[in-house]
Amino acid sequence: MATKETTSSGSSEFFEEIGDVELPEPAASLADDYERLFDDRDRFLWRWIYSLFPAFTLSSVAAADERHVRTQKTVLTMYVTVLDDLIENHDDRATFEEACRLVHDPEAVEPSRAEVDPEQFAFIEDCWRTFEDGIEDAPRYDEFADIMAYDMRQTTNAMDYSAVVNQNPRIANLSGSRRYGAHNMVMFPYADVDLMYSPGFELADFSALRDLLWDLQELARIGNWLTTWEREVQEGDFTAGIVTHAIQQGIVTPTDLEESPHEVVERIKRHDVEQRFRDRWEQQYRDVQTREFDTESIDLHNLVDGMETVFEYHLASRGYK
Repeated sequence: MATKETTSSGSSEFFEEIGDVELPEPAASLADDYERLFDDRDRFLWRWIYSLFPAFTLSSVAAADERHVRTQKTVLTMYVTVLDDLIENHDDRATFEEACRLVHDPEAVEPSRAEVDPEQFAFIEDCWRTFEDGIEDAPRYDEFADIMAYDMRQTTNAMDYSAVVNQNPRIANLSGSRRYGAHNMVMFPYADVDLMYSPGFELADFSALRDLLWDLQELARIGNWLTTWEREVQEGDFTAGIVTHAIQQGIVTPTDLEESPHEVVERIKRHDVEQRFRDRWEQQYRDVQTREFDTESIDLHNLVDGMETVFEYHLASRGYK
């Protein structure tokens, strides 16, 4: 199904809806702390993702746990977003690597190695601890914890890849953006959290779910690229697929990106590069929509349908996240 641009009146209604969202605890308190310590993101982003989660939460999640799962995934988004900003916007590898240790090697964490001030690192640690503490009593935590740890490594690796590309823009390529960058959408860890609260989920359906997630995270990534690439170019982030495609096609050069970011944006617009990615989204969405799924404990068609809402949310929020 084709997704249309949001009209101005529709955008107004959308922003009013997001503005009315009240974050639950502990996400609300963390959002307050974030606003006191950082200025990269607006509260809109946390409200936006909290509003969006029901569209792509697995159907297997127990109804009694849906609100808690939604809140915990919002907290996880805060942690991931701060890491992403550290490495991509601030080139702060020391803090990024220390923050990653919270997940991968908590015993080795030494906050004094971080370049941000102690209070900022304490916030990052609080985000992760709040998320971790909030899921450790999940009914199926032990079954999926190791898989989630692996998926989180892929998420942080996606950020690391972006940092390497920004330092070396001549290695930018669309295949790398798709294969590495798509993990930045956190689709696999989000699904892992859902599964921890899915008492009826059958492991026989796990392979089919993960196979589908590869396609869905690219759909999510395209929506993100379409609506954030202009801001990212101005910030010195050249890893969006739209930009890497423009480099590969000779529309812009790495030197252009470094010296004339405004002209880069205008040139990419003149060549209508975005349309290629809209077409890619449409093609891939049609493909997964018509796919047959032999699963009994989870409704994968429902998950696919939710990706249209994800795309619409991206389009409606262009320039605001």
